[in-house]
Amino acid sequence: MTETAVQIAQTQPRFIAVGEDARSIAVRSTPAGAGEGAPGVLWCGGYLSDMCGSKAEALATWGVETGRPVVRFDYSGHGESGGRFIDGTISRWAQEALAVFDGETSGPQVVVGSSMGGWIALLLARALAARGEPSRLAGLVLIAPAPDFSEELMWKAMTPEIRAEILEKGVWYRQSEHGTTPITRAFIEDGRANLVLGAPFAVGCPVRILQGVADDVVPWQHALRLSTCLAEDDVVVTLVKDGDHRLSRPEDIARILDAVASIG
Repeated sequence: MTETAVQIAQTQPRFIAVGEDARSIAVRSTPAGAGEGAPGVLWCGGYLSDMCGSKAEALATWGVETGRPVVRFDYSGHGESGGRFIDGTISRWAQEALAVFDGETSGPQVVVGSSMGGWIALLLARALAARGEPSRLAGLVLIAPAPDFSEELMWKAMTPEIRAEILEKGVWYRQSEHGTTPITRAFIEDGRANLVLGAPFAVGCPVRILQGVADDVVPWQHALRLSTCLAEDDVVVTLVKDGDHRLSRPEDIARILDAVASIG
């Protein structure tokens, strides 16, 4: 990747207001170039992640080098965006993704969702289908996707004591490598209103899933469960035997870029 491409990809963010409370959402875009006419790319990051992570930066740099417009953003309470993380819910973050999609992209898009961003990407596909605009999606590339994680991977794994604290106090503070993270009752209950696993559903575009078998955050079986729900779509699941949750090694990033390039 050239130094110039990296510099362009790391330009300063712009800010858009989203929602009735005018949340300030940071957005970065790469310009369309020689690749104009091919689908654009929208990056949806993960829980507690931001748009300056290694995968998002590599995707933006690739966009500069190939002339493919790449748009990325931070959810409220994340990275350079405004708002408090404790106020975040899946509905709010999905609303922000749709606002960025509507306001910052044009034509068909490949939506790349990492971890929680995979859930957000699926909700974005659902919203576009409800509006009669499924053609705006050229494809989905989902990296260690975590749909329904608030219920399947959080709530169901919590002890009765933690659940009781969330229900009674409205919040529980989890200690992790990210520091102290508030898990709110509002977040858990809102997650239940946005579940996508279970009955089959269609997104109407190719779906490429990359999943590490050594992922200790989102089990690889979770990705296979998602693939069974997308029964009507063109779905390819790539299992990386020694891949962890981040999938950010050079060889992992190469797989991600190849998956994006293969659509459109």
